[in-house]
Amino acid sequence: MNRGRMKSSIRIFSVLVASLWSAVLPANAQVNVTQEHNNPSRDGVYIDAAFTPSAAANLTRDLGFDGTIVGNVYAQPLYIEGGPNGAMVIAVTESNNIYALDAVTGTVMWQRNLGPPVTSGLPCGNINPLGITGTPVVDLASRSLFFDAMINVGGQTPINHSIYSLNVDAGGMNAGWPVDVNATATYNGITFTSLVQNERGGLALVNGRVYVSYSGHLGDCGTYHGWVVGVAINNPSNVMAWATTAIGGGIWGHGGVASDGTNMFVVTGNTFNTGGIWMGGEAIIRLQAGPIWSGQPTDYWAPTNWLSLDQGDTDLGGVSATVIDVPGGTPPKLVLALGKDRNAYLVNRGNLGGIAAPVAQANMISGATNRGTSAVTYHTSQGTYFAFHDEGNAISAYKITAANPPTIVSAWSVGQSGRGSPWVTTTDGTNNVIVWVAGVAGDQRLHGYNGDTGAVVYAGGGANELMSGTRQWNTGIVARGRIYFGADNKVYAFMLPTVSPTPTPTPTATSTPTPTATATPTATATPTRAPTATVTPTPTTTPTPTPTSTPTATIPPSPTPTATATTTATPTATATATPTPTPSQITLTAHGYKVHGRQTVDLSWSGATGSNVDIYRNGVLIATTPNDGFYTDSIGARGHGNYTYQVCEAGTQTCSNQVTVTF
Repeated sequence: MNRGRMKSSIRIFSVLVASLWSAVLPANAQVNVTQEHNNPSRDGVYIDAAFTPSAAANLTRDLGFDGTIVGNVYAQPLYIEGGPNGAMVIAVTESNNIYALDAVTGTVMWQRNLGPPVTSGLPCGNINPLGITGTPVVDLASRSLFFDAMINVGGQTPINHSIYSLNVDAGGMNAGWPVDVNATATYNGITFTSLVQNERGGLALVNGRVYVSYSGHLGDCGTYHGWVVGVAINNPSNVMAWATTAIGGGIWGHGGVASDGTNMFVVTGNTFNTGGIWMGGEAIIRLQAGPIWSGQPTDYWAPTNWLSLDQGDTDLGGVSATVIDVPGGTPPKLVLALGKDRNAYLVNRGNLGGIAAPVAQANMISGATNRGTSAVTYHTSQGTYFAFHDEGNAISAYKITAANPPTIVSAWSVGQSGRGSPWVTTTDGTNNVIVWVAGVAGDQRLHGYNGDTGAVVYAGGGANELMSGTRQWNTGIVARGRIYFGADNKVYAFMLPTVSPTPTPTPTATSTPTPTATATPTATATPTRAPTATVTPTPTTTPTPTPTSTPTATIPPSPTPTATATTTATPTATATATPTPTPSQITLTAHGYKVHGRQTVDLSWSGATGSNVDIYRNGVLIATTPNDGFYTDSIGARGHGNYTYQVCEAGTQTCSNQVTVTF
């Protein structure tokens, strides 16, 4: 069979598989994973009737799922249906790359690069490159994807946090975005400074506003604060913010902002130089829409030993907030914090109580630090649980008794190498509960445990199930009888041993909203970008590198397979003819836009194998740059223009397709 017919057959087969998969699903069984841990409560629960214990025990990796992306991954993937191109998995990377992958084949449906991440110039930190870290969120009504990216924009203040909104079906920038956080976020005279802030937690979307939390970098350097920034998704010029009054108090758990559907909850870390006066650190904070903080004890809780925790860098916010409902308990509406002090705290989320004793407190039996992860909470016929993975190579579950007041009792604990955030499957919401976790930075395998007993359901599989490049605190998702997990340069897919998945819809938040007084948001102006340019792929040709003979002659790239040129310094010197181009495996995409009216083009590529690549514009070599998958060409011109780009292995004729950008 010739190659063209083979490719055509593969495409037809993929379409048939996708069509058959869709055909067996009822019309009301659409499943979307739009945010961190699936729900605003951050419970981490996925309802899928296919995940029985017997089926889960035979989970296998889908080796036919490609999943190739470029960049390190700290964020959870998302799963989105209902678009014109079918079901997709969304993944983001620290290289500021965003991908939409076909949910069945794992091939790229669209991708976008926003510009260079930060690789130097930070006062401290441990993520390099630093680009998109926190898990995005999707608004299905507008088909919009929201996320924060840290970008090296150049100029006088080169490091910048911006909140972006893209069309989730095509990757185009939505009007009015991005929002420059440096230029728009202020609180009580405190201004946001991107250089010292890091964004690690998942974004939340509550009643038409997107919320983003910020912390400092590893090392607690500079005058950073714990921040929550809120933006109206239909009016991005409406930006509001809250920050800790003291320096420090970062919000750095993987779950970011949690919500009961009305209010937002975050947990802060240690603060500095407070003089013994509490100023926002070591606390659970409840925020109203905006975000707005009342400052009243009803809207914050800190343990009575908060100052001691501060002085020991023992963050209460070791694990992001988890909203928990306990039917039959008094009070029944709770919020959970798991601290670096190895304690679990439950607080009445209707009245947090200020600096006081919690509703319930328990020391974790594993005796290991809780740092940076998300917890899960779930209900079975046996009661209400929460579970988490600590840094002592153990995953543990605790039961919350439905008493007055509720108490915390140990349920089970299992040794398991790694530092991942767990997630949960259940066939109907209470039965067949399985707690899943990946051994990130450990054995790099998936593991499943019975939610009531901790008995092993899935032990990690065989050699084919091994993942690589997993990052601390990351978590997986569930959709259509599959598990997806994001790692460096790869999204992995695992599937149950059934012919056709039989899912049920994923629920919305399981918690009951806590009513509070509502204040009126204040609008703040936000700069916007010009509309994007048209990008047109063109047939592949190969630039001709500059000859290496001395004296040399500069030969611009040309589709002509041979070329002869002479230098003016030595008229008799003739350049060597260009050899036949090497077949290319490099794939190039480009995105043109204007910044303050000036033409700018983002290039993204994959498939290059060398340490450096050559960038050509209109047949002229404009840069040799590291092979990190992206490059921003700041052309600087205004008005209209056409530019044709190509990327080649540095000093060779192994080149990508050509892409033309039209302004």
